[in-house]
Amino acid sequence: MGDKHYRSLWADEAPGAVHIIDQARLPHVFETCTIASADAMAQAILAMRVRGAPLIGVAAAFGLALAVLRDPSDASIEKAVAMLRATRPTAVNLAWALGRVRERLACVPPKERAAVAWAEAQAIADEDVALNEAIGRHGLAILEQEHQAKKRALNILTHCNAGWIATVDWGTVTAPIFMAHDRGIPVHVWVDETRPRNQGLLTAWELASHGVPHTLIVDNAGGHLMQRGEVDLVMVGADRVTRRGDVCNKIGTYLKALAAHANGVPFYAAVPTPTIDWGIEDAMREIPIEERAEDEVRIVRGLDPEGRFAEVTIAPATTAVANPAFDVTPAELVSAIVTEKGVVRANERELAALRPRLRQATLP
Repeated sequence: MGDKHYRSLWADEAPGAVHIIDQARLPHVFETCTIASADAMAQAILAMRVRGAPLIGVAAAFGLALAVLRDPSDASIEKAVAMLRATRPTAVNLAWALGRVRERLACVPPKERAAVAWAEAQAIADEDVALNEAIGRHGLAILEQEHQAKKRALNILTHCNAGWIATVDWGTVTAPIFMAHDRGIPVHVWVDETRPRNQGLLTAWELASHGVPHTLIVDNAGGHLMQRGEVDLVMVGADRVTRRGDVCNKIGTYLKALAAHANGVPFYAAVPTPTIDWGIEDAMREIPIEERAEDEVRIVRGLDPEGRFAEVTIAPATTAVANPAFDVTPAELVSAIVTEKGVVRANERELAALRPRLRQATLP
């Protein structure tokens, strides 16, 4: 921002405080704030001041570290884990990160736990940056290949926000786009607004800050653009991917995948391997789909003519509202999955090659 490099979340070297970019204020106001307790971190995640599956995992790890700082007992750890895990149940990164910190603390004496938890949370944050940069390099190869084949600017369609603000840095979808732009490959991004939270506005803000050409569109325009040959590929992030390659992502992703399949447009999911849930058998039955507040649909938030934050009610309280936050795109609609370890097809055999030898830390 300006001449200063920011991560979306960063912590003091000494345990005690975590700083975040408040995503609830973006793209209109860039504002940072300090989180000093597990309760405050849980509220920040719930209110989507911190959002994006990879970033939620890092935030939860630091939330647990803040709880340990106040009370390093086993009971305190379990209470904090339960509270933080309940904030956003669909994003598997959250459970993965909490499990990793808790496992790291299991054999550590209580008096040493605060320092160990803080260091582990910081390690998860640093690893997230490296993961996303590696995803960017593998995704860049796809964009380079597409550009060489078409000999013109590439049109990429995104859905929701899988940018640097949804991770610690780089982003999963934006990393290859940034790298392609910096290398001189002409790219243009169709940015889905992504109702009801309008996270596409964050993607547009990120792309504008980096100088990447882009156009904001309503969610329902994607299929039309694909029919007209104006989309070369779709690239989305994910909150959870099954070992069979099913992709759980922001509501509306499935419709984009269907439109892409019908029009012969490649559909990619860019995800770090901690987003893969190796234990899921049936994505439709086993992945918990978060049902968010009705007012997210009834109320539109933005700036009034004087530039002040304002809310407009578009449906009365008597109107029934359903607000599922995610949907599942079956593996057969996914062209490939871009990870930090490489690009693989969305099937169990190829994804199995990415599975860590040691069992990932998970929560019962």
